[in-house]
Amino acid sequence: MTISDPIADMLTKIRNSILIKKKEVVIGYSKIKEGIIDAFLRLGFISNYEVFEETNRKYIKVFLKYVNRKPVIEKIIRNSKPSCREYTSLLEIKKKKAYGIEPQHAVFILSTSKGVLSKAEAQEKGIGGEKLCTIW
Repeated sequence: MTISDPIADMLTKIRNSILIKKKEVVIGYSKIKEGIIDAFLRLGFISNYEVFEETNRKYIKVFLKYVNRKPVIEKIIRNSKPSCREYTSLLEIKKKKAYGIEPQHAVFILSTSKGVLSKAEAQEKGIGGEKLCTIW
């Protein structure tokens, strides 16, 4: 079976695992997926992750984070899609922060020339990129 949007598939697996209160979820490996999961870890949305190999295929095991039995991840939205890419510049990042367009504690993840970064990291480095997903 061919998956047309592997990032959306990964986010859906995480979302569904949180709904049934699983402690971990296993996802097929790719560099971009590992970058997104690493950004989630840096932001404190997951407790840890590990990359492992089984029968000549790589996987990522994501350990989900709960506080008082409530998931830390409230919502995940896929922004840029294969059919409609969504890019953002540094100027747009600053405008959204200034006018409060996005939810208060939402963070979006960008694919940049410096790797996969959160909004704050991209703003610190002074670059924009493709807006992959929003998490809060």
